[in-house]
Amino acid sequence: MTVPQPAIGEWYRQHGEQLFEVVAVDEDSGTVEVQYFDGTVEEFELSDWNEQWKSGAIEPAEAPEDWSGSVDVDAESESSAGIDAIDTDRRLNAGSLEDLDLFE
Repeated sequence: MTVPQPAIGEWYRQHGEQLFEVVAVDEDSGTVEVQYFDGTVEEFELSDWNEQWKSGAIEPAEAPEDWSGSVDVDAESESSAGIDAIDTDRRLNAGSLEDLDLFE
C-alpha cells in the first residue's frame, strides 16, 4: 500500500473523529505539524504518519464549512466589527501624516 505524503493545507481525520489540517511538513527533520479543528497544534514523525495511514487511523477529510473552530470568532460580531475596524484604521492612517512637513 502506497502511503500518500501529507500535504500542507489538506484536511484529514484521525480515528474517525478528530479533524485536523496539515500546516507544515519538514522532510529534513522527518516531521509533520498539524492543527486540530479546536486549535491544538501537534507534531508527528513521518514514520508515525505512515504507520497511522496504513492502519486506517488517519484518512482524508473535507475541510470544515465552519472554519471558526480554531479561531473562536462569533460570525455575527465578525461582520459588523470588520467594517468598524476598517473605518477606524482609515482615520488613524489618514491622521498620522498631519504633522509631517515634506519641505523641512
